Amino acid sequence: QVQLVESGGGLVQAGGSLRLSCAASRITFNIYAMGWYRQAPGKQRELVADISGSSSTNYADSVKGRFTISRDNAKKTVYLQMNSLKPEDTAVYYCNARWSRFDYWGQGTQVTVSS
Repeated sequence: QVQLVESGGGLVQAGGSLRLSCAASRITFNIYAMGWYRQAPGKQRELVADISGSSSTNYADSVKGRFTISRDNAKKTVYLQMNSLKPEDTAVYYCNARWSRFDYWGQGTQVTVSS
């Protein structure tokens, strides 16, 4: 069974940084597009950033210039480096793996940014 396990969330002050990690198992990692999504209370889940198997990246306008997504295919891990965090970045962050009809999600990790 495919597993995506997120880590690295927590509480940080505005202006601070966090690095999220998502470790995948039981998938051919390098062919999957990997993404980070987030969901704040009362809001829909939204794409934060994604990265293709060839490492092409895409970012939501709200995080461009502050967040960086990367992947290590040897470790089957995708990262999200979050800098200059704002209170509006507070949400549960989810890891996603997608290829063809296959679509997997992690359990989520909470990120809370205090003002």
